[in-house]
Amino acid sequence: MTTYTVLIILSALIIFSYLFDLVASKTKLPSVLLLLVLGIGLRLLVDKFQVHTYNFLQILPTLGTVGLILIVFEGSLELKYAKDKNKVIKGAFLSAFLILIATVAVITFIIYQITGKELYLCFVNAIPFSVISSAIAIPSVANLNKKSKEFIIYESSFSDILGIILLNFAISNQHITIGSFGQLAINTIFILLLSVVACITLLYLMGRLKHHIKFFLIISILIMVYAVGQSFHLSALVLILSFGLFLNNADTIKHAWFRSVFIYKNLSNDLIQLHQLSAETAFILRTFFFVIFGFTINIYQLNDFNTIANGLIILGGIYVIRFAYLYFFQREHVLPEGFVIPRGLISILLYYSLPQQLKLPEIGTPYLFMVVLGSSLIMSIGLMSSRKKGLAEPQESHL
Repeated sequence: MTTYTVLIILSALIIFSYLFDLVASKTKLPSVLLLLVLGIGLRLLVDKFQVHTYNFLQILPTLGTVGLILIVFEGSLELKYAKDKNKVIKGAFLSAFLILIATVAVITFIIYQITGKELYLCFVNAIPFSVISSAIAIPSVANLNKKSKEFIIYESSFSDILGIILLNFAISNQHITIGSFGQLAINTIFILLLSVVACITLLYLMGRLKHHIKFFLIISILIMVYAVGQSFHLSALVLILSFGLFLNNADTIKHAWFRSVFIYKNLSNDLIQLHQLSAETAFILRTFFFVIFGFTINIYQLNDFNTIANGLIILGGIYVIRFAYLYFFQREHVLPEGFVIPRGLISILLYYSLPQQLKLPEIGTPYLFMVVLGSSLIMSIGLMSSRKKGLAEPQESHL
């Protein structure tokens, strides 16, 4: 395969992804679904013509991690804090936390019934299936009303963070003791302090950098700090969410010393450019990630009836918990938010980050693919129905 052929393929994928986003903005069908189908179609073509390809599984986690960082960052840059939003933030956090715990418990039981393995292994393998994918949820709710959109951005971001914390905790503590929770508390306090330092430092740098290239430098530092934090099993996604919120709300801080040191003339223009840059970079990474994931799926494994049946049971458990919680505790967010609980990028990343000895062969990528595909389809149907009922705001695509 020549260099020019590779360039043609990469360019064509981005063009298709752009068209898929246009379709998604009109139909509520997530572009992720179309990207997955495109990846599967490419795999079928490659198999038919017996073309030798690269082992894309080696780069999939890296692509997904950077994409996740930028998508959460992009979403947080759209959020303006006000005291009257405390209720939304608190509700979104409780929803993410309680639904995550309940879903993990139910899926652990389902996996235990399927495999008969020890509960610890079932618990660890259940976590990737239990986390809302902000990479799919945030772009999918762009046309919902402001209240619903903010709830989903906060909830899905909190779900990602809590899912990472839970998986790191589960992997590091096969036998849970009081000391395990003490270490978790220390790690949480440390990452919060690191987030404060990073936010202030990066804002200071933004105001002092005079070079015409500075936004990629800021994003690179942010990614590096995230990677260092994750290397020490810290949930560094907190840092990403905090930095986006801090940047977008820094101008509301009235302290005279803070404003004289950190608030500069072109801050609002820089935020617009940074948001645009992160959005377009996330778009490219998301494109390649989901096409590659679709490409790496062996769809012939889905011919097994038990795999399909068990996958549907897992999906059923996810939605029963979701709607039950929202109905009893967040009545104002039942529809269409009840349908917005997709699995996607974060689920795939968490699954691939599991140590090999902890993975259950009976619960592999076919189940993951089914849950990702099924949850996206259900979300699409729910959002399209909500549009017909007038629950969404008409909004032009910003692409």
